Amino acid sequence: MKRKIYLSNTDIEEAVSIYIKRLEEGKQIVAVEKIDIREATGRVTALPVFARVSAPNHNAAAMDGIMVVAERTYSASEVQPIILERGRDFEYINTGHPIVDPYDSVIMIEDLVPDGEDRVSIRMSAAPWQHIRPIGEDIVSGEMVLPENHKIRPMDIGAVLNSGVSSISVYEKIRVGIMPTGNEITEQYDDLPKGQSFDTNSWTFKAMVEEWGGLADRISPVPDEPEALSRAMQTLLDRNHIVVINAGSSAGSKDYTAGLIEENGELLLHGIAIKPGKPTILGIIDEKPVIGVPGYPGSAFLAFEEIVGPVFRLLQKTEIPKNAQVEATLSRRVVSSLKYREYLRVKLGKVGDKLIATPLPRGAGVTMSLVKADGLMIIPKNSEGIEAGETVMVELMRDLGAIQNTLVSIGSHDLIMDHIGNLMEKAGKTSSGAVAHLSSAHVGSMGGILALSRGEAHLAPIHLLDEETGEYNRSYLDKYLAAKKTVLVKGVKRQQGFMVASGNPKQIHVVSDLCKPGIRFVNRQRGSGTRLLTDHLLKKQGIDPSLIYGYERDMTTHMSVAAAVKSGSADVGVGVYSAAAAMDLDFIPIGYEEYDFAIPEEYMETEMIRIFLAVLKSEEFKAILKELGGYECQ
Repeated sequence: MKRKIYLSNTDIEEAVSIYIKRLEEGKQIVAVEKIDIREATGRVTALPVFARVSAPNHNAAAMDGIMVVAERTYSASEVQPIILERGRDFEYINTGHPIVDPYDSVIMIEDLVPDGEDRVSIRMSAAPWQHIRPIGEDIVSGEMVLPENHKIRPMDIGAVLNSGVSSISVYEKIRVGIMPTGNEITEQYDDLPKGQSFDTNSWTFKAMVEEWGGLADRISPVPDEPEALSRAMQTLLDRNHIVVINAGSSAGSKDYTAGLIEENGELLLHGIAIKPGKPTILGIIDEKPVIGVPGYPGSAFLAFEEIVGPVFRLLQKTEIPKNAQVEATLSRRVVSSLKYREYLRVKLGKVGDKLIATPLPRGAGVTMSLVKADGLMIIPKNSEGIEAGETVMVELMRDLGAIQNTLVSIGSHDLIMDHIGNLMEKAGKTSSGAVAHLSSAHVGSMGGILALSRGEAHLAPIHLLDEETGEYNRSYLDKYLAAKKTVLVKGVKRQQGFMVASGNPKQIHVVSDLCKPGIRFVNRQRGSGTRLLTDHLLKKQGIDPSLIYGYERDMTTHMSVAAAVKSGSADVGVGVYSAAAAMDLDFIPIGYEEYDFAIPEEYMETEMIRIFLAVLKSEEFKAILKELGGYECQ
């Protein structure tokens, strides 16, 4: 074998970029396998995971106390308490237990005054559905629990199991063959003869691979003999995804690695402009990366971390997280109890020069906040909360680089936002090679417009009907964002309508049917486009909302409304067709509306918006719209 002398001196950023691009152009070498979610810590999802059941799957008490019919408590007051009798007016219930008919409210045990056996006195009326966790409050059947290419953490396992799923599709673990070479190294650690060195690098590499979540296939040191080196390399290639050859990468008389790679495959680079670590070798054999790293420990460690690390992450489709604390601006006011030190999970994204922290839903039963969180902020004891716009310290639970490549969307909810985020992570790459992410917070269309006005979002999904013109969205931008040049990007037309139980047992067909006796309605939150649409329909028909039972009971997403109808706690709600279909409900169309995206002009040429717009136009996204049903491209 002819000895090769390295000549190149490529910048490390360019070297990694060239290598990664070449590997991405090759065939897929990592297989997909199905495993038990309970054994999946550290694995990476090959397909999105969707909930099979809702959590909770019943309307559950959120407190210890009694369940009552709210309407029967309305006369209670401090000056005129009322007596409730067990069996007639209430039943005792513990946290988590199901609410049974005819009860629709829970009064905490602390608010009860015993009044003899099986009797209690109350001094405050109960509101319908107070202290009750509705079906699907945490997870709704059909909801995306984990996206594709997601590295599974312990909290994800609980969320997936809670959604009724036990087996998932993941990429097989990345196997790294580690091949120490050299006549001068030994793995006999009891004694060290003169002229020999302990093999320490290969054990360090093995530990790093295992810390990353891979499988390390380390072999004993191979002598500097061409035939022995070739045989060992081929053996490791046959059973691993990556092969790392340690030592033999320089220009000495016994440095054969570059020639070995070139004779059996493709030698891309030999020599990188880093010190230490210059004689690093990047090659490909049988579409598998073969990397030669220098023998000196300082050089070897740097090359392994900076070169093998990115290649491993490419094949594993994940990132190795680094914990840190950062300052961020809180996007929404949060209220806290004076009694407790509270841990609040947040989504993070950089908007302009500010890192924006958006609080996630909180509560003892909300596991999805654990799944979606980018960071953790602490609200100290004796604090009533933190105002929007204040600076907070956030402990990162995700790499800051990924967060800075996150598009912040605040506004109206729709199922398609999860799919857009998944497609961005799957296909969207910035010029630096970073994965593009989408942070989507659901605060309603008007909440999104206000977030844009405060400079706290890159875009706002909106669907706001102008009652005077009958047009959607444009007039609201002119009214509320006149001082901020904003582009209205057309999104999708989506079908809104009444979501009712299968077979439509209550015979709900038109708006006026919502007022019929015995009909229980569930609404969307104030400021949402769906709530504004519902208000508009009632106004058009001259219907007073107070005549509709449950009109003040609201949910923050279409899926939550659908879950309430599916559970039987409501007879009807207004929402999109895709949510009704996901929950196997009947759907009475009201009409199509325009679900668009308001984007400040200053962000239109950014890479993240470019990736977002490319996803909107992609055939894969159009196929998802067709599968979901109830959508039309604009």
